Amino acid sequence: MTQTKQRNHSSGIEVTHSHNFVNWLQQQQISLGLTTYQSCRLMLVGVDNQGKFSGFERIFDRAMGLYATTDRLYLSSRYQLWQLDNIVSPGQVYNGYDKLYVPRIGYTTGDIDIHDVVVDNSGRVIFVSTLLNCLATVSEKNSCTPLWKPNFISKVINEDRCHLNGLALKEGKPAYVTACSQSDIFDGWREKRRNGGCVIDVETSEVIVSGLSMPHSPRWYRDKLWLCNSGTGEFGYINGESFEPVAFCPGYLRGMAFAGDYAVVGLSQPRDKTFTGLLLEERLQEKDVSARCGLMVIDLISGGVVEWLGLSGEVTELYDVQVLKGVKRPMALGFQTDEISRLLTLDPME
Repeated sequence: MTQTKQRNHSSGIEVTHSHNFVNWLQQQQISLGLTTYQSCRLMLVGVDNQGKFSGFERIFDRAMGLYATTDRLYLSSRYQLWQLDNIVSPGQVYNGYDKLYVPRIGYTTGDIDIHDVVVDNSGRVIFVSTLLNCLATVSEKNSCTPLWKPNFISKVINEDRCHLNGLALKEGKPAYVTACSQSDIFDGWREKRRNGGCVIDVETSEVIVSGLSMPHSPRWYRDKLWLCNSGTGEFGYINGESFEPVAFCPGYLRGMAFAGDYAVVGLSQPRDKTFTGLLLEERLQEKDVSARCGLMVIDLISGGVVEWLGLSGEVTELYDVQVLKGVKRPMALGFQTDEISRLLTLDPME
């Protein structure tokens, strides 16, 4: 499969992608949002007016969980949860971009290690606090309001015990979570990285699948629960009480979104000892390939990788991926320049 290279000289990031990746974005009428906590970036990928690759980035300290609605992004960072609102009206553009996401509301949560973020059918923001081993929502005066915890966690406490990380909505309600173990002691999950992972039904609090390896990013799509079995490098779905692999990807998988018949999955390179001793390491050696950072587009019918995006340089890990439907070329404001202080928008006068 041929590739095309792009380089962002200002940020030290090199982007490569399959020859038809840009065409695929246009055909699906989408753009993509990515986060990387390793290099503190929100990245937006789309297509410019000349039909060429468009990449845009903003710095957010330890950017992780990302959730997109029609005109809004929710983004978790080191000690805050941000709401970014689009200010470009349909059919309009801003400097060639058809979406401009501006940080409007920031909740200061403290460093509770927010991973996946969703918005339920009532409009409530719900997120995974990995440090607290629970699902929570924002609070007007406190760090957060805990909503739910696994039965095997004895209390909500600031100790990452099971490494609760992923959250899937089903019919607009929190339905499934992933955890790397069922441990109830600080850092207990690290001893269970190879096969201690599980999926938990939020409504019943039952562990419905066990024996997984560092599972992440559960997503309900087309009547199936899909997830990344990150420690084995496999993308697949839950079939009864077991995980059914669909595709192997050369990297540590985190982040998943869907567009039509395709899944977009994020890959990361290894980091310190967290990734050693996993089956993924052995499979990469068997296939004589190094772990990659980027995205892979997987055909849900054939299980084949049809398109890909590679990142190198300063970005070596991804956390989350979101599909921005009906968006051609998005951008966002951040806090590193004074642009955010100069861009003013007003509600109509009453």
